[in-house]
Amino acid sequence: MESRAWKIDPTGPLRGDVTVRGSKNAVTKHMVAAMLGGGPSTIHNAPRVGDVEITAQMLRAVGCAVERDGDTLRVEPTATPLSGVPQTFTGRNRIPVLMLGPLLNLTGEAFVPLVGGDRIGPRPVDFHIQALTAMGAQITVDDTGIHAVARRLHGTRVALPYPSVGATESVILSAVLAEGRTVITNAAVEPEILELALFLQRMGAGIQLQPDRRILIEGVERLHGAATRLSGDRLEAFSYLVAGLLTGGQVRVHGCAQDRLVTAIETLRKMGAQFEIDESYITASAPGGLRSAAVHTDTHPGFMTDWQQPLLVLMSQARGLSVLHETVFENRFVYVDALKRLGCEIELFPMCLGGNACRFHDTNHLHSAVVHGPAKLVGAEVHVPDVRTGFSSVIAASIAEGSSVLMDVESLERGYDEPLARLQSIGMAITPVEP
Repeated sequence: MESRAWKIDPTGPLRGDVTVRGSKNAVTKHMVAAMLGGGPSTIHNAPRVGDVEITAQMLRAVGCAVERDGDTLRVEPTATPLSGVPQTFTGRNRIPVLMLGPLLNLTGEAFVPLVGGDRIGPRPVDFHIQALTAMGAQITVDDTGIHAVARRLHGTRVALPYPSVGATESVILSAVLAEGRTVITNAAVEPEILELALFLQRMGAGIQLQPDRRILIEGVERLHGAATRLSGDRLEAFSYLVAGLLTGGQVRVHGCAQDRLVTAIETLRKMGAQFEIDESYITASAPGGLRSAAVHTDTHPGFMTDWQQPLLVLMSQARGLSVLHETVFENRFVYVDALKRLGCEIELFPMCLGGNACRFHDTNHLHSAVVHGPAKLVGAEVHVPDVRTGFSSVIAASIAEGSSVLMDVESLERGYDEPLARLQSIGMAITPVEP
């Protein structure tokens, strides 16, 4: 992939309207679910992000037809799918492992290459493999990828050691066509998982959401195609709200319901934000300035781990000492070096700061950040290591003194819907340049 770069100049407050499309973390899982139907499925409000096209290519490689018309995706399964995802997709994103169970249900065997995605720590597939093994699959892992065979997957009880989003999705996608009942305990309950469950239910799946992180799936013989409209991306919505607050402006975000941002809104309110919320938009301003805060990330309904990167930039402009404690991924702070190059004053620690002891408390993982603010930011040349880092670096550069150049912005474009045009529309001075 050809590397791309953007030049960013400070322009003052960002103001305007942004309408977010469906979640990147939901659309790709819906596309995988659609391959299980006996007919075509339609997904409306699909974002234009790189992960969608990568996933479409993988589905086409096993025989599905995938077409796009504006913000609508149409996925048509094949009656005779191939059982393997080509190795050329190694490391492209995290979707291949989610195709293991569906391919086993459809063909009795499967091969998927090793997973990829943002460099935010190990992406272990142990939970996925353990669950599929319990459901009757024989699995081997080698340097090329994951090989699996199963005459028929059968329902079982899956007790997840941690409420992993990916593992929960993997079990659901595997169990809907398995023989018998599957019960997931300690399941993740993020909005995107509920959205996936509702879509599969429309396709004819038997799914019950029970108290205490339990999901019950009654396997069925077949599914049919269905249509759905994705809810707005809560990651993007939060990012654009922060962009307005950080620059002393006000961005009005449409397309993402308040109930998907409850924890984020309350966190920003404690930092000095004032909100205007109705059925069509959410907007925030901070006329009295920003205050420091102590925040720890957590599984839903806690503060989302993908919200922490823009929040850390916002903390760099708050008065006083802020603390951010990451409890979901052990290497989430890979982006901090980029922000420090732009002048953010951030220190990382292996201790649990700003919250209760987490599962990383007895490790050497740097999972707590202390942020000194307000810091004077300066223009710099920054490489973008992952999706969320890209947006954080962009908004940090927009308030820096002098010009900045962001390299490798294709990783940002992989996860945000048309970010260049949207940022320009709210007043950011950002232009593509030769890297």
